Amino acid sequence: MAMTFGFPDADTLLAQYPLPDYLRDNVRPGLEQLLASMAEDRALNANGHARALHIIADDLSRLKAIADDRARYPEIADVEIRQPLFILGLPRCGTSFLHALMEGDPQIRTPLMWEVAEPSPPPEAATADTDPRIARFDEHLRAQLGGDADELLKAHPLGAKIPQECGSFMTTSFQSSNPCMFQHLPRFYDWFKGIDATFRYEVHKMWLQHLGWRHPGRHWVLKIQEHMYKLPALRSVYPDAIFIQPHRDPTTVIASISQLISVIRGPSYDQLDLHALGAEFLQLWWDGVKCCMDYRKAHPDLPIYDMRYKDLVADPVSTIRAAYDHFGWDFTPESEKGILGWLRENPAGKHGPRSYSLADYGLNAEQVSDRFAEYIETYHAYI
Repeated sequence: MAMTFGFPDADTLLAQYPLPDYLRDNVRPGLEQLLASMAEDRALNANGHARALHIIADDLSRLKAIADDRARYPEIADVEIRQPLFILGLPRCGTSFLHALMEGDPQIRTPLMWEVAEPSPPPEAATADTDPRIARFDEHLRAQLGGDADELLKAHPLGAKIPQECGSFMTTSFQSSNPCMFQHLPRFYDWFKGIDATFRYEVHKMWLQHLGWRHPGRHWVLKIQEHMYKLPALRSVYPDAIFIQPHRDPTTVIASISQLISVIRGPSYDQLDLHALGAEFLQLWWDGVKCCMDYRKAHPDLPIYDMRYKDLVADPVSTIRAAYDHFGWDFTPESEKGILGWLRENPAGKHGPRSYSLADYGLNAEQVSDRFAEYIETYHAYI
C-alpha cells in the first residue's frame, strides 16, 4: 500500500538556513517546485523520503556555507575565472574518465569530492593532501551513498580526491535537473526545462571562486551532462568558456545510464518500474542532446572539440593531447605523466564488470536509434 509523506514548505527550510536576500529569493522558486514534485511521488518509500529531505538540507547547508565565507572574506568575489573548460554530452561517453585523466595534469584544477561535500573553510593548496575533511569524507562515503555501493563504484568513480561533477554546485541553486536522478519528478523536470537558469551559473561561479581562492589552478575543468540544456545561460556567465563533447553510440549509452539510475534510485522505492525508468531517461537525455544540438547549430563558432569515445579509450594520451592542441593549451611531460599515472592506478574494470541491456528497461536498439536519429546523423563520424 502506497504511503504519503509530508514535506516542509520552502519558507520553513529557508528559515533554517538563512541566506542573503539575493540567494534566498532566487533559490525559493526551484525549492518550491522541487518540494511539490517530491510530495507528488506516491511510490516513494520511507528511506526515499528521508533521503530527499537530506539532499535538500545538504544543498541549503552547503550554499549557506559558501555564502557565509564570502561575507567573511569578500575578496573571494574578486577571484577571476578564465576560460573554464566544460565537458558535456551524453552520460556514459567517457566524460568521468576524461575528467579524471585531465585532473592528473598539474596545470588542471577540478573540484574534488571532499571539497564540494564540505566546502567551508575554503580549501588551501598547502593542505591539499592533509586536510582532515579528506579522511572524513572517505570514512562516511558508504553510509552517505545508500544502496549498493559496490554496484555504484563499478559505474561511477567515488572517493574524496576524485573529481566531482559540478552538478553538485548547481543543485545548491535549485535550478538543476540532478534531483531527477534520485527520484521521479515530472513536475520539477518540466519546470527546469523552461527556466532561464542564469542564476545557477552565478552560483556555479561562486563555487569556483570559493574553491580557487586559496587553491588556484591554471585551468578549471568541469563536467556534468546537464550543461547541454542551458548553454545560453552558461555562456552569459562564462563568455570565454570552452568545451569538449565526447560521443558514443546512444544505444550503449541509454542502456548503461538506465542501469546506473536504477542503482541510484533503488533505495528510494520498494518496487522500481524499470520499463518506466527506461522511457523516462530515453526522453530526458534526448531533451538535453536536442538543446545542445540546436545551440550548436545557432552558434557555429562555439569553441568546442568533438571527441570519439573509442579514441579516448584506445589512446587517452594522444586523444587528450589533440584536445589541448585544439585550444592552444600546453601538453607538457608532466601532463602525460599525470595521465599515465592515473591509468596505472585505475585499470579498466577495477571494481568489477557491469551487466546491462536495453531490454531490461523495456527498450530496444531501434527505439533508441529512432529517437536519436538526428544526433546520429549529425555526429556519425564520432560515434
